[in-house]
Amino acid sequence: MKNARTGSFRDAQPGSSWLERLRISLGLSSSADAGSACDAIAPLDQAKRLAAALLSERGEASGAVVARELHDVLRDLEADDRRRFQRYLATNFLPDAAALRAAAQIYLAGATAESAARLAQAADPPRQELLRRMNMAPGGTSALVAMRKELAAHLRDEPVLKSLDGDLKHLFASWFNRGFLELRRIDWQSPAALLDKLIAYEAVHEIQGWDDLRRRLAPDRRCFAFFHPALPGEPLIFVEVALVEGLAGAVQPLLVQDGDDDTARQRARRADTAIFYSISNCQDGLRGVSFGNFLIKQVVEELKAELPHLTRFSTLSPVPGFRRWLTTLADASEAEAAALTELKTDAWWRDASRSEALRPWLMHRCATYLTREVSSKPPIDPVARFHLGNGARLERINWLGNAAPRGIEESFGIMVNYLYDPGTIEANHETFAHDGTVVRSPDVDALLIARQRRQSPLSSSA
Repeated sequence: MKNARTGSFRDAQPGSSWLERLRISLGLSSSADAGSACDAIAPLDQAKRLAAALLSERGEASGAVVARELHDVLRDLEADDRRRFQRYLATNFLPDAAALRAAAQIYLAGATAESAARLAQAADPPRQELLRRMNMAPGGTSALVAMRKELAAHLRDEPVLKSLDGDLKHLFASWFNRGFLELRRIDWQSPAALLDKLIAYEAVHEIQGWDDLRRRLAPDRRCFAFFHPALPGEPLIFVEVALVEGLAGAVQPLLVQDGDDDTARQRARRADTAIFYSISNCQDGLRGVSFGNFLIKQVVEELKAELPHLTRFSTLSPVPGFRRWLTTLADASEAEAAALTELKTDAWWRDASRSEALRPWLMHRCATYLTREVSSKPPIDPVARFHLGNGARLERINWLGNAAPRGIEESFGIMVNYLYDPGTIEANHETFAHDGTVVRSPDVDALLIARQRRQSPLSSSA
């Protein structure tokens, strides 16, 4: 064992002697001449003993120091031993079965607020308190977020880890409450380390190096991110915005590098629409903890204050589940099956006649896909659920809005505008949340009621 780790207790102030005695009682070390005894204990066992001590009364007395020692040990574990430690957390530190049973019986005998509170307290696993105490160490939050990221790769093969994952998600939902988040604008003057992270974390439209990033931070662009004080310098989620005239229907023109800063400023002054064209979650360990709904709404307010001439706020969004849904339709006709075969050919979208023949059918089918009931199978498109649940309106479906390989692969190049109208956001949200009704524009309704002619979807007159 490294001397530096042993010293982390000895150097602690105040109470080093107490901490040294704790290490002796745990069998982790004794005095300075007992290094051989320390070395005899496997690092995984050291982590388990420290976890148990952290949850004890002794751990409560000096939790930050014990938690720091535990994180030091975990940081040096091999990947297999870290997994074993995660299994140890998942299968231990469970609620007291007798106390939980007694609390449940009391609640069933008389469902009062007091008995409900006692039942909830009895059901709360001690593991959550252990995780809270692990969070007291410097860098504890970051370490726990990293732990959950690591867990994600093994949940399918090891269902036993799901309880630990669920506890971490539950705690993160509180720790990363909107009240703790700070919205910051990111521009070309932001620290280089942060700009580098934007390139790494961009998950929708890959940033092709520093020149591409500079274009995305030009005067007719905006970028905003949420930060948390426990993860300094680490964006949690960021959104990229283009200031344009009219409702943008294709993403490639937004990404092209054209003109200088003065030209970009002139475009920003003429702009009447803010297009949210990329939203990227940055921390895999925080998946399922929602930030995007707060981010978009707050950015709308920021842009309205800065640029009062903007009258429209809309996304330009992918449709990631459309291709998968369409290619697995059970009721596809013979003509549709032929069209699906055509869509497998190379570069069909670059041939104007082939593309136009497929367009009416695909647009109708995409409108159908996006307006299905929430309870339908497979589930509603995840991007649609996110924006509709936030109160946006399904405004327009755009043909070949993204002709990049990923766009073709996901949705045959189709992209969608979800309109955020500040005056109707709450009503739209309530409508969607109440019965799953998709609030949509007349343009989308026109696609829904359109009926294919008898000709094949491949017919140029279709």
